[in-house]
Amino acid sequence: MPSVTVYGTGWCPDVRLARRTLDEAGISYDYIDIDADGDAENRVLRWNAGRRRVPTIVVQSSEGQQVLSNPPREELAALVNSLGNGEKAAVK
Repeated sequence: MPSVTVYGTGWCPDVRLARRTLDEAGISYDYIDIDADGDAENRVLRWNAGRRRVPTIVVQSSEGQQVLSNPPREELAALVNSLGNGEKAAVK
């Protein structure tokens, strides 16, 4: 099973949406607040060409690492569908 990490901030509505979507789909993930973790913030900046884009969602699997930076709803739904139990997800 792939591991999922969500890098975000507590104040960002897009982060709250991504976390709620993953929670409702029953997908476990680690959450790291980049406002409280400077090393995590530096990773987000590196993945996003110096931009502080949240949520940055990292999926680590045997096939490699996938980094999604502030994914649109359709991309978030596709991620949930690929990680979930086969039921189609809708991002509300």
